[in-house]
Amino acid sequence: MAEAGFRPHPRTQLDDNFASPIRFSLMAALGDGMEFDFPALRDILQCGDSPLSKAIAHLQTAEYVLARKGVVGGRTRTWVRSTKAGRDAFAAHLQALRQIVALGGRQEL
Repeated sequence: MAEAGFRPHPRTQLDDNFASPIRFSLMAALGDGMEFDFPALRDILQCGDSPLSKAIAHLQTAEYVLARKGVVGGRTRTWVRSTKAGRDAFAAHLQALRQIVALGGRQEL
C-alpha cells in the first residue's frame, strides 16, 4: 500500500530512448540549436557509421532528432539536429539522473 507523500524513484523518469551510450551522447552533442553533418558527429562521438546511423534512426522514430539530406560537391550528405521534443525529453532525462545522484544512499524519497 502506498504511503502518504510517496514519490516513485526518479529512475522511473528515465527515458529508454537514451539508454544507449551513443544515443545519449548524440543528444548531448546536438545541444540547443546545434546541427552537425554525419561525418562531424561520427568524429565527435568516436563511433562507426553503422552505430551512428542506427542511433539517428532510433531518435528520428522517437521524433527527438531531424535528419535532412543534401548534396555537397556531388555527394549526398546528412545533417542532424535535435527537435524541441528531443531537447525537452533529454533535459527531463538529465534531471532524473541528477535526482538519482542526489538521493545517494538516502532511504527517503
